[in-house]
Amino acid sequence: MSLRLIVTLSAKPGKGGDLARAYRDRCLDVMKEPGCEQYEIFQSALDADRLTLLERWRDQASLDAHAKLIATKPSCGAEFRQGVSEREDYTYHRTR
Repeated sequence: MSLRLIVTLSAKPGKGGDLARAYRDRCLDVMKEPGCEQYEIFQSALDADRLTLLERWRDQASLDAHAKLIATKPSCGAEFRQGVSEREDYTYHRTR
C-alpha cells in the first residue's frame, strides 16, 4: 500500500517559475531514494505562484527514511517561498 502526499506551496509574487526550477534537482535526487514512486513539482496554469508537490512512497518506512534524510538538507527554494506549505496525506490504492 503506497502513501500519497500532496504539498501545496506558495511562491513570492512573480517567483513561481524560480521555485519550480529550484525543485528540479531536488526532485531528481529524491526519485533515486528507495521506495520513492513519485516526487514531482507542478506549477498552476491559473496562478503561476502556486505549486503542488506530488509524492508517492511505497510504504511508511520509505517515507520515514526520506523524512530523516530531507531533514539534513537545506530547505529547497526558501528564497522564493512565501508562507507555510500545506500537506495532505492519503493511503493510495490504485484502482486501474
